[in-house]
Parts: sequence; structure tokens; C-alpha cells
Amino acid sequence: MHEQIREGFMVFVADGDEGVGSVREIRHGLPELVIYIENAGDFVVSLSAVDAVHSGKVILAWDRLNLRLQNAIAHARDSEDPDYVAPDQGEPEDE
Repeated sequence: MHEQIREGFMVFVADGDEGVGSVREIRHGLPELVIYIENAGDFVVSLSAVDAVHSGKVILAWDRLNLRLQNAIAHARDSEDPDYVAPDQGEPEDE
């Protein structure tokens, strides 16, 4: 399964959830990879913590992650503005 992982793949903790980061580096010869978690930086993750790989996604098994990484993931979205509303893409802008 880990042979399918590529740099740039999005990282998730559950399929269908929002992504929390991306694969930064695959350490060939070592059973680990480096992932970037939004608002927290890079983390080394054992390949044993990877639950699934498909469709450009790496799904991590929450119960196999250390507490520091779990905390970083839990706060990955903290800097987002909760009041932000994306502009409607269906209507043309005023000219």
C-alpha cells in the first residue's frame, strides 16, 4: 500500500472528512513519511499509521498517531475565519 503514496497527496484522518495536510516527503528505506499539517508544520509519521491510500489521498489511523500529532490535527483549521463566505461562482461580477 505505501508504494502508492506520492509527495503532494492530501492527508486525512477519515475518508470524507476535510484534508488536514499533505505528504511532504517519502523516506525510502525507512518505514516513514513526512507530512505537513496545516498550522503546525512537518511531522514524521510511521507507515504503520497509514490506514488507506487511494485517489491521491492518504488516510491516517487516528488511534495509531501520537498525542502531539493528534493535537496538531485537531487544531489544523484554527486560523480559518469562521465567518468567511466564499463568493458565489454562479453569477458574474458587476462591471
